[in-house]
Amino acid sequence: MFGKKEELDKGIDTLIGEKTRIIGRVEGTGSLRVDGYIEGDMDYKGDVVISNTGKVKGNIGCTNITISGLVEGNIAATGKLTILNSGKVIGDVEVNNIVIHDSGFFQGNCKMKDKSIEEVE
Repeated sequence: MFGKKEELDKGIDTLIGEKTRIIGRVEGTGSLRVDGYIEGDMDYKGDVVISNTGKVKGNIGCTNITISGLVEGNIAATGKLTILNSGKVIGDVEVNNIVIHDSGFFQGNCKMKDKSIEEVE
């Protein structure tokens, strides 16, 4: 009855549902999954998942981010950005690591942080 969906949401602290629309700044900690629509900047101390129904129009700051929906804005992740097959990112990104799956879409500039360069400086 709950099997598959329950497994996908395992470890998610906050869920923004598919029928939810948020206009304004989103801040928090933990793990966030966006199935709905957010218009505004996000500052999240933790991991963010933008599902295939999720849309964000604004800048995102987080630890790791996985995108299978749409993000229109800049992303600053201290960890990894993963763009899945159905994911689209339109904006600049600054990350430690980036993975773009086949058919994933990215339009913008990418700046990768290199810890070895930071240590030398």
